[in-house]
Amino acid sequence: RIGRRRPVSAMTALPREAADDAQQVPSSAAFSRKAPLEVAHELWKFTRPHTLIGSALSVPALHLFAAPAGASIAAPALFASCWTALLPALLINIYITGLNQITDVEIDRINKPDLPLASGGLSVRQAQWVVGACLVGGLALGFHPACSSVALRSTLLLSALIGTAYSTGPRLKRFPLFAALCILTVRGAVVNVGFYAHALETCFHASAPANIEQLLRLPMTDVKCGLVTAFFAVFGSVIALMKDVPDIAGDSMHNIKSFTVRLGTARVFRASTVLLCALLLGSGGGLLHAATRAPTGTMGFFRAGIGLLSLVASQKVYERGAAVDASVPSQVYEYYMFVWKLFYGAYAALPFAR
Repeated sequence: RIGRRRPVSAMTALPREAADDAQQVPSSAAFSRKAPLEVAHELWKFTRPHTLIGSALSVPALHLFAAPAGASIAAPALFASCWTALLPALLINIYITGLNQITDVEIDRINKPDLPLASGGLSVRQAQWVVGACLVGGLALGFHPACSSVALRSTLLLSALIGTAYSTGPRLKRFPLFAALCILTVRGAVVNVGFYAHALETCFHASAPANIEQLLRLPMTDVKCGLVTAFFAVFGSVIALMKDVPDIAGDSMHNIKSFTVRLGTARVFRASTVLLCALLLGSGGGLLHAATRAPTGTMGFFRAGIGLLSLVASQKVYERGAAVDASVPSQVYEYYMFVWKLFYGAYAALPFAR
């Protein structure tokens, strides 16, 4: 009769599409029935391994790069400092990438349907437990007085805050400039300045920043720190631009006004490729010039070798980029992962370029 309401369940109150999605979310019981290897595989995918590898390489590379001329790089203090910085850095990395997946489930079902939350391999509740544990564990390890430093604490805290702001709060990812600034700030400035300064203090007992203000000024007072920060800030910009190119379908559907949505896939892909080519070309030329002024023949040899490799990499970036159809997400994503491999290579070469 009119005026009598039929009882409405939480499922029937949702639109049909949302109800279907809700039914696809796995229960904890379903997750527990998975084989241990399947669980491990889902958790590994949840960490976004390509970013985890980048963090794992950056910490020891920056420790070695920060070593003053003539300093021993086989000292036990170096090994201990790397481990005490690496473990919390990896946990905070998982927190940032995991939180982003939690807030982007609907978008990832279009852009990245194979991710654990989008595919149903993990539930949101399970993912929340993982990121919560990683945040607490990362900060607890990083702030432990036995192995901490101003630089390490600042790096972990700033990375976590920026990552949280990127995924939640005012949803900075909806604004392309702010989203790009978040990525290049963490990948370019925070990580490189922070771990470089941490190595100076804990390994080499050199003059290190005593507060955040001094830490922020370090790239302007330490030439090596300034150069590495500038290089990876530009590289971080390339990654920030290119990561959204294959995601245009989901971003446009959910009103994420990325540069790709605003300008088109072809323009953004071409701009990021040209920027990376210019970065590698300029770095290669700079290292070849620096090789002529190296204080020792060995340092000159390494600088020249890395400079030549940088020039070759620039050529490869151009050639592979020219063969990519920016309107085909699979081709762009494959190229994007190639860019990450170059990112790994840059950190691997860093200790030899000092």
